[in-house]
Amino acid sequence: MKRRTKIVLFSVLGFIGVLAAVIAALLLWPAWPAPVVASRPADAPPATVTTAAQPLPGKLAITRVAHASVLLDFDGAQVLTDPWFTEKEEYHHGEPLGFAIKDLPKLTAVVVSHEHYDHYDIDAFAAYPDKSVPMFVATKDMASDARDKGFTNVRALEPWQSAQVGALTITAAPGAHGTYEVTYVIQGNGNTVFFGGDSKLIPPLETELPKRFPTIDVALLPVNGLHAGGKPVVMNDKEAAKLAGELHPAVAIPIHYKFHAGIIYDTVALSYHGTAEGFVQAMKASSSKADVRILLPGQRLEIVHAAAAASEQPR
Repeated sequence: MKRRTKIVLFSVLGFIGVLAAVIAALLLWPAWPAPVVASRPADAPPATVTTAAQPLPGKLAITRVAHASVLLDFDGAQVLTDPWFTEKEEYHHGEPLGFAIKDLPKLTAVVVSHEHYDHYDIDAFAAYPDKSVPMFVATKDMASDARDKGFTNVRALEPWQSAQVGALTITAAPGAHGTYEVTYVIQGNGNTVFFGGDSKLIPPLETELPKRFPTIDVALLPVNGLHAGGKPVVMNDKEAAKLAGELHPAVAIPIHYKFHAGIIYDTVALSYHGTAEGFVQAMKASSSKADVRILLPGQRLEIVHAAAAASEQPR
């Protein structure tokens, strides 16, 4: 009986050892290029925003790349958020990219919320040719990593610090995740965009942010409600709708909802508690008047400003 027990024990230990070796090998496997859409989808119908501002704000367009990577076009001034262009065994977009790095336009700035690979794919982004592009990151270590890759104009912003890039003002805002994180408010030509990275819902985003930025044209809100080790690290769809109710954006766009970590990690470590569709439903159930849009990878949405009529209440 004792001999049989030992055999079973050694078999279990052997299996665990093999499994650990497989996982270790997968973690060390180099990243590979993420798939890209064969052709970009047609533009989404424009979103019309009424405003009392005079003169009317300039042009603004939003193009979703994938995950939390979004291209913001402030009348030709292009800002990329959280660049991620490759994949690993435990990191999958869950959808093709809207752009490869080689297809990106000339960027005016890059903003990065935190150090995690799926938001700061600096090894892949090193292929971007303009190493002088202004890059704003969350920590000095991230800035050092970017400089090691050849980028020359990198700055770490603390919450409520701002920087000017041409006609754009970029302000870091608080965030919270499994690691240190900031969110961003990007302003240009009369337009204001909030980028939520993959933050949890925290009080400063609900209270201080709308005080400092009472008019937000577009809010890009993470919605997948990721739990890591049983602990929430990203706001879910209902929490994102709650935040939208405090920010009162004219347009709300869900981000960060197709990601998955592969069968092993999704079984033992991660779970997801929000979807883009759930965000739409939560917004419908709320009192928000935001125009909610789900964008496909590579799909462009133009924001059209229109003067409010005398009898019309601007947002």
